[in-house]
Order: sequence, then C-alpha cells, then structure tokens
Amino acid sequence: MLAGLLTESHLTPFELLPSRVADHAARAGFHDVRIYLGDLQRNVLRLLTGKGTDAAADPPGDSGELTVEGTVAGRAYVHGEIVATATGEPGAHGWWVPLLDGTERLGVLHLTSATDDTRVRRDMYALASLVAMLVVGHREVSDSYARLTRVRPMNVAAEMQWTLMPPRTYADGRVVISAVMEPAYEVSGDAYDYATADDVVHLSMFDAMGHDTAAGLTANLAMGACRNRRRQGTRLPDLGNGIEEVLLEQFGPSRYVTGILADLDTSTGLLTWTNHGHEPPILIRDGRWSTLLKCRPAHPMGTDLHLPTTVCREQLQPGDRLVLYTDGITEARTADGREFGVGRFTDFLVRHHADHLPVPETLRRLMRAVLRHHDDRLRDDASILVCEWLGLGSDTPRAAPLAGVPGPDGPH
Repeated sequence: MLAGLLTESHLTPFELLPSRVADHAARAGFHDVRIYLGDLQRNVLRLLTGKGTDAAADPPGDSGELTVEGTVAGRAYVHGEIVATATGEPGAHGWWVPLLDGTERLGVLHLTSATDDTRVRRDMYALASLVAMLVVGHREVSDSYARLTRVRPMNVAAEMQWTLMPPRTYADGRVVISAVMEPAYEVSGDAYDYATADDVVHLSMFDAMGHDTAAGLTANLAMGACRNRRRQGTRLPDLGNGIEEVLLEQFGPSRYVTGILADLDTSTGLLTWTNHGHEPPILIRDGRWSTLLKCRPAHPMGTDLHLPTTVCREQLQPGDRLVLYTDGITEARTADGREFGVGRFTDFLVRHHADHLPVPETLRRLMRAVLRHHDDRLRDDASILVCEWLGLGSDTPRAAPLAGVPGPDGPH
C-alpha cells in the first residue's frame, strides 16, 4: 500500500489524491476512504473531493463539511487520537485517523476495515502519515487546497502574511511551537517567525503600524530582513538594527514595526531576547503561574530613534512555555470598553495547560474566546506564538502520541 502510493505520488496532482489514496488503501483492506482538511481557523473539516472546484464562494454541502466541535471526527482532530466510529455495516469497523505533519494538524482520514487489531492500527497510522506528507507537498502550489481550506474571501495583506510565515505548528523533540493569528482573513500588520540552527531556536513576533496592505508590506519586509540578517550570521544584539536599516532604506521613518526577537538554546534552556517597543513576553511555569519577562525596550524598528538595545536573559526550566503576542490580544476593547486583558489571557493559557491539551488546541480555543469577547469583530490584529521547551535530554525527535497506536516503546 505505502510503496505503491509513494511511487505514484511523485506525479500525482492534488486533485487526484483522494482517488489514488483510496485505490492503494484498498490493497491493505481499507475502504470508504475520505480525506478531510481543516479550514484556516480550524473550526470545520472539509472533504477533499478531488474536483478542484471547492471555493469560499461555493463551500461544500453538509455531507462535505464537519464541525470540529461536537463530532467524532473533530475529537480525533482535537486530541490527535484514532477514534472508532459506527459504520452501519455488519462486521465493518469505522475509524477517524488524525492527519499530522509532525505535530501540525492538517485534518482527518476516514476509513473502514474488516478487523480491529494492532496491525490494522499501525497500518492506519502509517497511511495517515503518508497522506499528510502528500498534502503538505502539494499545498504550497495548489489553489485547490487554498480554496478548500477557506470559508470566505481573504484580503491581499492576509494572503501575503500566510504565504510568508512558517507552519503554525512545529515540534522536533526539543521544543513545541504553535501560533495563531486573527482576524485570519483580514490580518495585515502582524507576523510571526521561527527557525532552527543547531541547538538554537529563533523566535520572533512583529506588529507593524497600521491595519492595511501597507502594514502587511512592512511586516513582510521586517520578517524578510530578519531572516536575511540571521542567515548572514548577524547576532541577536545587532539583529534589530539590521531590520531597521532595511525598513529605513525602503520607507524612511514613516513606517515602523514593534517586535520581540529571541533565541532559545535548547541544550541549556537559556532564553535570550530583545524588545523593540513590543509587549513583554509571558513565561508560564509548572502549568500554575505566569510572569511577564521585563526587558528595557529599544525603539520600534524603523523609527530611527537610536535608543540602545538591551539583551535580556532568562533560564528556562523543562516544560516552561514562552508566550509572544501582540497588543490586539490584550488591549482591544469591546464597544462598552471591556478589555480581554493580560490577566484573562494568561489565566486561560494556564487553565488549559493544566487540562493537558495540545498547545495548538489551547490556542484554537483561546482565539475563539477572544473573538467571542469582541463579538467576532476585532479592530486590531491579534497574534500569539507559544514555544514550550521540553528540557535537557529531549533532543531525540518523538512522534506525536496517538491513542491505541503502539510506538517503539509500546503503546502510547
């Protein structure tokens, strides 16, 4: 099954994935195979029909769209577990299997089998892993993927931001990183970034002035400059100045970006960061308490104010979660003047950490709470990036645990 699908995949367009996957899955005794992919905000799961015509203006019907909340498919997606489901056919076992690229949740795979044993579950997990890789391999060049995973039209600034930024979830055994941005279809001046080099994980959060396409261009340029300088060997203390140099060359002092630039040494847990007129990071420890990491801020990048850059350090403990965010999370007000606030923000993160939810699911629920607080009408971009350091000796990559799927050391 896997060898045949992998061989054909090199020349398989995105639209043919459903039929090719179903054909090869049948060789291993799997039937009624369907691929559902999560929408941009991860509220619904949408059927990949293979027609290439699913668009925001003409979304799939009831049979082609499942909500994440309150469905068996949604439970498999939320918890990253293989979940059994009724088939209505005697002797047939139905399954929902999460589609994961590393730890990034892409959607779910539905299938049926004639038996239920360890080998069947291993085969389902292997098939879902390969399907996820094939989806990821196509999504950057497929308009069909973009149309399927959007429930409404997107503005140009958001189009630029989502295209430029890295995946919203990443894990490699040393860290787990997850990020969200709202309003997902109209975001303009916010951007996040992360990258690895040897033992160091770089993290950055940007917030450009304005709420229009120009703000998106400014944030894009800041992120591009940050990557360019890093890859040329610029050290963290000089990185903000390098970004500012590029912004001033392009815009003069008329456009600026606030930001947090940080490096985490995963071999020691030492966090180093600089603050450029941005909201201070939050550290959550032991899943019970949180603190603001204060650091004397330099000026926003692009203002040419020549304030000194202070490099600050914090020793992390295994399991610590670092939270970077923009002021759209904490300062935006409802019509009657109520803020979501730093206190409510951190309390939400701490409570859901204690519930042992995956970081991406915690952020999905947090953004739903923020949107409800503002009656689904944010007046500013709101973004969050969470990085959890897993601790010393955790440099061996680990597969995401799936309930009922035996791993190398036995069942998870």
